[in-house]
Formats: sequence, structure tokens, C-alpha cells
Amino acid sequence: MPKNAFGQEVGERIEGYAPPLLPSATSIKGQYCTLEKLSDKHFDDLYKNVYGPETPDEKWTYLPIEKFRTKEEFAIYFESLRTSEDPYCWAIVDHEKQEALGCFSLMRINVKQSSIEVGSVVYSEALKQTRMATEAQFLLAQYVFEQLHYRRYEWKCDDLNIPSRKAALRLGFTYEGTFRQALVYKGRNRDTAWFSMLDKEWPRLKEAFERWLSDRNFDEQGRQLSPLRPLD
Repeated sequence: MPKNAFGQEVGERIEGYAPPLLPSATSIKGQYCTLEKLSDKHFDDLYKNVYGPETPDEKWTYLPIEKFRTKEEFAIYFESLRTSEDPYCWAIVDHEKQEALGCFSLMRINVKQSSIEVGSVVYSEALKQTRMATEAQFLLAQYVFEQLHYRRYEWKCDDLNIPSRKAALRLGFTYEGTFRQALVYKGRNRDTAWFSMLDKEWPRLKEAFERWLSDRNFDEQGRQLSPLRPLD
């Protein structure tokens, strides 16, 4: 650890540092899905598959919103997402079905401190626990580190949301701690679990994603042969 003129330990100097960029891409294409900047063409798919009245009630427990009962209700929320720059919202479009099956965002965009968060992750039942869902997260992380050049990529969730915590660890985020009584939502307390991924960790994590997503990692029934182990 370097020391200053007073003998105090200080953080390592970052040579050639330049601030990252704001999200601006309208499309990021993968093998199984494409991330598309949210637009009017995604409205019907997202209402039907992700946000509408047919979705399971338990899906909404740890989200700050409830499912929408009518298209009119959803239209107000959708328009706020479509026109927002932070959060910058993406639809996850399935290549096979040509439908939007999920939505997530880049949010809390801090160019000055070079940090950005993935959040507002809402998947349809058809998207959950699929290669496509993992690829979508890989494509977004790759965009954050390789195109926008952020140093820090964050994931946060209700500390009681066990599936979200497990997903963060599986995707290679590191648990950093829990902020107690961080929020009040739906009339309840929320302790918030924090996870992060760093730019210097990305090359190793990228290699793990690419190895897992390879066709060689799946049998004829589409079952994985080896689990995703980005932290090994």
C-alpha cells in the first residue's frame, strides 16, 4: 500500500484515468437475445409477459411496485421508464419468439465516481433460469466495462430476497455487506444487501461467462454440463 509524505497509507494512484460514458446504445445483440432500449414496440409484450395481471403474485414481494391490473395503469409507468435516462431501461428480446420477456435497467449512474448499478430486474416466467437470462446479464456487464468503461458495477436487493442474493453471487458479484434500515417500501422495512463487480475482475468473469454460454456446455436436452463458477 503506498504512503504519502506524512507516512499515511493512501489508495493506489490511477494512471490515465478518464471518466466513463453515459449509456446510449439502443441495441446489444447476443446469441439468444438482444437487449433493446425500451420503446413503444415493447409495450404489449411487457404487459403480457412481465408486468400484467397474469403474472404470479409472489413475484412482486421484493419489488417496489405491484403488477398492473390494466393497460392504462401500466402505460403511465411504462412511459416513465421509456423516457428516463437514469434508469436507462432495456427490454430483453428473445430471438426465437421475437418477444420481450424481461426488463432491467442501468441506474444510479455516477460518472464522477465511475459506478453504475443494474436494477429493476423483472423477468417473465419463460425467461427465468434460462441461458437467455444469463446471457442478458453478461451482455449488460460487458457493455458496462468494455464500452462505457466503468470501474464499479453494483447489484442491490432486499436482504431477505434470497433468489436475488443467490443470483448476484452466481453472476460473479461480491457481497460487500448489508445497509440496515436502508429503505421503507410497501410499508415495510428494507435492509439492503450490496454486491459489486470491478473492472479489474471483469476479464476473469468474462471468461467464465463465455465458457458457460458455449454450446459445448449443454447437452441435447439443453441441460448444463458445468455450472457457472465465475469466482473459481
